[in-house]
Amino acid sequence: MHAALELARAAGNAGDVPVGAVVLNPHGVVIGEGRNRREVDGDPTAHAEVLAMRAAAQARGRWRLEDCTLVVTLEPCLMCAGAILAARIPRIVIGAWDAKAGATGSQWDVVRDARIGSKVEVISGVLEHECGRVLTDFFEARRGE
Repeated sequence: MHAALELARAAGNAGDVPVGAVVLNPHGVVIGEGRNRREVDGDPTAHAEVLAMRAAAQARGRWRLEDCTLVVTLEPCLMCAGAILAARIPRIVIGAWDAKAGATGSQWDVVRDARIGSKVEVISGVLEHECGRVLTDFFEARRGE
């Protein structure tokens, strides 16, 4: 989560919502990383999770990440939850919950929806205060501008 937090801070410094994500292989080695780049790239799909999964798939030479773990500072949205399912990621580790747009347990629980037939393990609250603080500081600074 510390690596994801550093990526989140970099996103915030670049003017994007500070969210960072890393994909770990079964040995705990980072094989993909991403930070929000929607503003920087002008791309509505440039969420930290999507970019981290793309990097991991490229590093492995295949799109299936069925033995990997996604670590992200903020609960994934609907788009990212769908991408997690598409990549076959079995486990996600979340820092802070997203009470407005979260799709892995707060507003929706797409990754564990029985109708989809997938059961992704969700581990939440890892460095929750630190992850939440990065977001709070970013938005407070924006309101002050």
